[in-house]
Amino acid sequence: MIRYFAGHPTAANILMVVIILLGLVALPQLNKETFPEIKLNKVSVTVAYPGASPADVEEGLCNRLEDATDGLSFLDEQMCEARDSLATLTLEMQEAGDIKQFVDDVNAAIDGINDFPDKAEDPVVKELGRTEAVLSIAVTANNTMPELKALAEYYRNRLLALPEIPIVTVTDFSEHELSVRVKPDAMRQYQLSIQDVANLISAQAVDLPAGVLEGSQNSYQIRVENTRRTVTELEDLVILDNDKGGQITLGDIATIQDDFAVEEQRTELNGIPAALIQISKNKTDDTLRIYNAAKKFIDQENARLPEGTSLIITQDSASIVQDRLSLLMKNGWQGLLLATLALFMFFSWRYTFWVALGLPISFLGGLVIMSTLGVSINMISMVALLMAIGILMDDAIVLSESIDHEYRKGKSPFQASIDGVKKVARGVFSSFVTSAMLFGSLLFLKGDMGQVLGVLPVVLLAVLSISLIEAFLILPHHLQHSLAHHSERQPSQWRNRFEAKFEKLRARVGTMADTAIRYRYLTVGFAIVMLIISISLIISGTLKFKGFPDIEGNRLEVRVLMPQGTPFSRTQEVVSILTQSLNKTLQQLPAETEGKLVKNTAILYSRNDDAHESGAHLATISLDLLDAEKRNTSLVELKRRWRELTPQIRDAISIQFKEPKFGPSGQAISIRLQGNNLDTLYTASWELQNWLKGYSGTSNIMSDIRPGKTEFKVQLQAGAISSGIDVQGLSSQLRAAYQGVKVSDIYRGSEAYEINVMLDSQPENALNDFENITLFSKNGVDIPLKSIADIEEGRQYSRIVRINHQRTVTVSGDVNTQIANTNEIIGHTRNEFLPQLKARYPDLVFSLEGEVKNDSETSGSVLTGFILGIAGVYLLLSLQFANFKEPIIVLLNIPLALIGVIWGHFLMGLDLSLPSMIGFVSLAGVVVNDSILLVEFVKARSMEGMNLHDAAGQAVRDRFRAIFLTSITTVAGMIPLLSETSLQAQVLVPLVASVVFGMLSATLLLLLVLPASYAILEDLGFTELDSVGDDKPTLAIPA
Repeated sequence: MIRYFAGHPTAANILMVVIILLGLVALPQLNKETFPEIKLNKVSVTVAYPGASPADVEEGLCNRLEDATDGLSFLDEQMCEARDSLATLTLEMQEAGDIKQFVDDVNAAIDGINDFPDKAEDPVVKELGRTEAVLSIAVTANNTMPELKALAEYYRNRLLALPEIPIVTVTDFSEHELSVRVKPDAMRQYQLSIQDVANLISAQAVDLPAGVLEGSQNSYQIRVENTRRTVTELEDLVILDNDKGGQITLGDIATIQDDFAVEEQRTELNGIPAALIQISKNKTDDTLRIYNAAKKFIDQENARLPEGTSLIITQDSASIVQDRLSLLMKNGWQGLLLATLALFMFFSWRYTFWVALGLPISFLGGLVIMSTLGVSINMISMVALLMAIGILMDDAIVLSESIDHEYRKGKSPFQASIDGVKKVARGVFSSFVTSAMLFGSLLFLKGDMGQVLGVLPVVLLAVLSISLIEAFLILPHHLQHSLAHHSERQPSQWRNRFEAKFEKLRARVGTMADTAIRYRYLTVGFAIVMLIISISLIISGTLKFKGFPDIEGNRLEVRVLMPQGTPFSRTQEVVSILTQSLNKTLQQLPAETEGKLVKNTAILYSRNDDAHESGAHLATISLDLLDAEKRNTSLVELKRRWRELTPQIRDAISIQFKEPKFGPSGQAISIRLQGNNLDTLYTASWELQNWLKGYSGTSNIMSDIRPGKTEFKVQLQAGAISSGIDVQGLSSQLRAAYQGVKVSDIYRGSEAYEINVMLDSQPENALNDFENITLFSKNGVDIPLKSIADIEEGRQYSRIVRINHQRTVTVSGDVNTQIANTNEIIGHTRNEFLPQLKARYPDLVFSLEGEVKNDSETSGSVLTGFILGIAGVYLLLSLQFANFKEPIIVLLNIPLALIGVIWGHFLMGLDLSLPSMIGFVSLAGVVVNDSILLVEFVKARSMEGMNLHDAAGQAVRDRFRAIFLTSITTVAGMIPLLSETSLQAQVLVPLVASVVFGMLSATLLLLLVLPASYAILEDLGFTELDSVGDDKPTLAIPA
């Protein structure tokens, strides 16, 4: 096969063109995103139970939902959240499960429940994580809220007509309704309950087909039409009349409004009322394609909209994808250029060109495999391509040097290419297999972090596989033609001088290797001592560990949580205080050179993603910031200043300054407390919060258990049943008055409205109206509530969470990594405080979640996979070397590379992280490759008759050029990213630092420690270096 492709005039070029064309076709089809997709493996079941308290929801819904889904195949965790009028069961599937089958199993289990409470609505089962928000469009205009909603619906339909945009929803509006609010006096005057009024409207407001009239010539559709779709039409609806012709219209007894059910659920952008249109994507859609289509549409619309009306992009998570990928693309081209220049120092420009051409060919071939496997272009996959530069160069350098050596023996270019490849084929293929084993060990990473970082080995294996084909079938053909053109040319003077200086360097390194062999025990002992000292930096805490480095985004939120029952006006006052402190903060910060630091300020009332509830007591202030690469003020600094300038708001439960999303490793602090008594959980959670707030660097500490609204418990008095009102009647009339009675749904265009009837009670008279509300007995007698029922005031918790049937409270928080370390805080809390808390509350159970749990899960799988990979490499090398001792020498260089990894992080002021670990594992593949080929050279020299000491020293001289080239091309390819000061690149710097510094230390130690180790083996009596067969091919030894 190698001879055929090398000798055929077009076969190698045809194969190369096919790979390039397939890669170019695959490239536009690859989705682009910041990080790889994280599969949530979660299914939610939502059941509405109107008017029920959290305790009622827990008892009536959560118990049944949990019992029904117990024992589902691959079920990992149940979490049921009970809050006012709603139960949400979230089921998490184990990674080994099939999500489609899991959803079917959940549906089957829920369908089997037949004892839900009477007022509970039908369950809704939904797979989570199938869509992802791309951006929101704020429609701003000086219109009423219904008009804004209609305008937003218009643009929603326009956007959905664009083929690039898959999902568009109008958000932050409650149900649009025609609200019929019946006056209390009218109820008494006309002896009408709320339900009576609703029944009268329903009987009159009819729009129904009544059949078909068949005539002799035609047939006619008969329809009864009396639907009322506007406020005026409803006001004119006659609901009562008498025998004297008197009529009572709905407008006489009720106030009718065209509005939204929840007044406080609304949005402002830059102080103007706004409607939000959210554009989302499926997991298979391309973020940038959607963003570009939406941006073009918005620009076109704004050009023709009248003054005062505009479309503004906000909550943008797409443009930062372009910024980050462009950053990596820039660094990638710089790295590739530097690596190519390094090669040019050693080879002719034609030779260098063909060797370097293997990189884009391998990359394009790798893109084809990535497209087939559904891997996107993201920060991790692009770094994998950068890491592959050194590995690919290593194989190309070995082959090119071997071919060049055979050519210098006087062979023809064709024969030199065949013999050169054959003589190193075994070593190159062995290096590929060992790299595949080490990288393949990372394919089984667990957890969300594992899903993110697991893309790296997929890309590396894809590129390596294509590079092996390119190295054996394409490169030899091109190199033989390069040699043929170069045969009659004399090297330039600068190259002769460079080669002479490099030969001196090679001689000095050879002398150093001889010295290392002479003082072999000291050399190996020194390396081991350095390894111990390096590891002690981690053990002592000098070098800290963090799961995933922080990366700044372009959004900042302040989430306001007031006590339940807080008037909407008070929430607005708190928001005003926060916006004023923001303005003061911006005045104190230095001016930005490329625009305003805060591009947009959105206020979203009735929303707080941390509170897991809605209501007038919630609000979120969302800032769209200048791009991270353009602004001078960091997000951390803005957040710190804003918090400092905000006065203390004593009645607020929580005011959190934070980015809207966590990194792949989850929230920094997340501690679960489990027990049966909610009061105990509440007290213990406060104690834990106070403890965590005592650490420097912690912020946004809160728990998810809070007192709910004040509750009135109504109990029928003894003997009241004789008045003609039983408990069922009491309950239904109160529910109708305060929750309302839905009459029907009507449509205006594509928008649905509800006609809802309820009691008209103004806030200032609400308590008095409640005590004196008119109830009607079965005989039609009106009776005040307070005369037949006792009213008791109390309070429940606003939310009850159960995990695996256990009531659970989670205390969460953030950590400023510039001040504190999450692992240290959690470790100290676990050792010092949680035992004390356990002593005070023996029934409580604690568990650590969030970043600590995710990091532990992923790092454990990294370690397990790495050990298995090393074991596989050892067994393979034992088979290849025909003994069990030499593979130890090859693998010895892997832990020695850790020296450079640790000191590189220490010198650069970086924390060790999971990307650092992945970088180290990837580095091991390069280190093993160099070690294998060095051992092969030792064996080849030994077979020529040298003793083991001399063979090891000569092998260093023989192999130094290739090792040096591999190291310098790897380092050159990554130096641009390592030196990148951009905030967006900081998440990848630890990974790159592991490779660069590990490669530098591994190269030095490989050239000294490995020959010294061979000398020690000879001291121990190991001299048999022959393979199993006598026909083992020897390696090419450069002169």
